[in-house]
Amino acid sequence: MSPVNAPAKRDPEAARQRILAAALAEFSEKGLGGARVDVIAQRAGVNKRMLYHYFGNKDDLFLAVLELAYGEIREAEKALNLDDLSPVEGMGKLVAFTFDYFVQAPYFIKLLNSENLHGARHLRRSKAILDMHGPVIGLITDLLERGAAEGVFRDDADPVEVFITIASVGYFYFSNVHTLSAIFDRDLTSEREVAARRAHVIDVVLGYLRPT
Repeated sequence: MSPVNAPAKRDPEAARQRILAAALAEFSEKGLGGARVDVIAQRAGVNKRMLYHYFGNKDDLFLAVLELAYGEIREAEKALNLDDLSPVEGMGKLVAFTFDYFVQAPYFIKLLNSENLHGARHLRRSKAILDMHGPVIGLITDLLERGAAEGVFRDDADPVEVFITIASVGYFYFSNVHTLSAIFDRDLTSEREVAARRAHVIDVVLGYLRPT
């Protein structure tokens, strides 16, 4: 038994978490197609047999990484305590959080890009990921209903549409930041540009929600 594998056998959960962390890095850097299981195993300090024991195959491992990534953002949303804020403050905080999350976790966008290239075939297998989105839709629904009751939000906003808009206005910016920077000859990755975009997307969502 090698020194590398000995701790993993004594602590299976630690080995599993190392594999997930290594896989997240490899998949986000190279996508599903370019990632290699032997490289993931090497980065995790385990052998491929152990990796296959925990995760079955490359596709199953990619799905596990997706579940990890989605789980992290959905758990962070729950910690925002939006119930304690006014509807406008709460919605602004949710939009800002989503935008900031893309800044802090660029791997999330890269994983989504890869999964979209594969037609969401992994995500469709995951009841866990589908179930994760109920709470955030619930948060948005509560904000919309409270806002409509107070007369600060329109009363016909669809929570799913609002969720998609919140995600997309940040996602598109970062997934296309290099091509957009080249097209407009502006460094959209600069701190100033990112801050301006952040303020803009908050205004876009809140502006849509204002009653006419």
